[in-house]
Amino acid sequence: MSDGPLKTKLKSCANGPFKRTDFAIAHRGAPLEFPEHTKEGYEAAIRMGAGILECDVTLTKDKQLVCRHSQCDLAQTTDVLSNKELAAKCSVPFKPADGSKKASVSCCTYDFTLAEFETLKGKLAGSNPDATKPGEYLKNVADWRTGLYTRGTVMSHAQSIALFDAAGVKMAPELKKITLPPGYTRDNFRQQLVDEYKAAKIEPSRVSIQSDNLDDLLYLIAHEPEFGKGASYLWSPSSTVSDDRLATLYSQGIRTISSAVGNLYDTEKTTNKLIPSAAATKAKKAGFELVGWTMEHDDDVPGENGDDVYGLMDVLAKDVGVKGVFSDWVRTTSYYASCMGLK
Repeated sequence: MSDGPLKTKLKSCANGPFKRTDFAIAHRGAPLEFPEHTKEGYEAAIRMGAGILECDVTLTKDKQLVCRHSQCDLAQTTDVLSNKELAAKCSVPFKPADGSKKASVSCCTYDFTLAEFETLKGKLAGSNPDATKPGEYLKNVADWRTGLYTRGTVMSHAQSIALFDAAGVKMAPELKKITLPPGYTRDNFRQQLVDEYKAAKIEPSRVSIQSDNLDDLLYLIAHEPEFGKGASYLWSPSSTVSDDRLATLYSQGIRTISSAVGNLYDTEKTTNKLIPSAAATKAKKAGFELVGWTMEHDDDVPGENGDDVYGLMDVLAKDVGVKGVFSDWVRTTSYYASCMGLK
């Protein structure tokens, strides 16, 4: 980092004390080094001080909820292609690259029962588009990774609840876009998610359900108000967002907006100083709490330095006023939050 007050302050905290904070939100676990949405990644994030952990929720063939960023990303995030029997069940079986076309495959959670899903091992996200064999498609570890943690235990949503509850952390499930099976509605999906927290006797105050589908949040506000009031709208409003639009959302019961980090700040032209974006300023003025995602994202890390990460985090916390930040390596966020005395 460049020398200055922020670096001096952060260095002064090198020996702690460190604490778990809700400002530090683990994005899919710790996917900078561990396979996303796996027990091992979640446990790493908990050890690093995450106060809130995320399970993106999709649906299996037998209508069971599982933690997966996308319902059809199994070929990129698990070892499904190494199992011939399961690979044959993929919606789009593996097709090798042939010089004129890249390799293609699509394996979805709804292709498998929960029992079948649980036989998979999570892997670091990615694929080899030039693969001519399924095994080659799985090879994707970037040069800058350690490569030490390449396999992980996939989890159902209920298993993630049990793990998070035992660790004493809060939970941020996301209702993902899914293909609805016959006789199963989006309302069924929404309610099933809530029911699993109720079955585990989790206090609603420990759960912040996320969705980019406004109707999901309106359903929760209407039918499960204790869960609805803590829900988060995944939305990145533009700088021209109207006051009327924000007022309408607020009147509907939305209280938290979770936005892409890049949408929450701007760069002052004359000084290159980072400042709150117009959209963030308007949202705060309208009464919303803000959350940012995602710091230290997999695609950004090789080119980032301390100024990029801690400098931006400092602006988000102090100037924008976010209540939390999602991170792919939550230790950085946790360190900052502990050092600055954030909750």
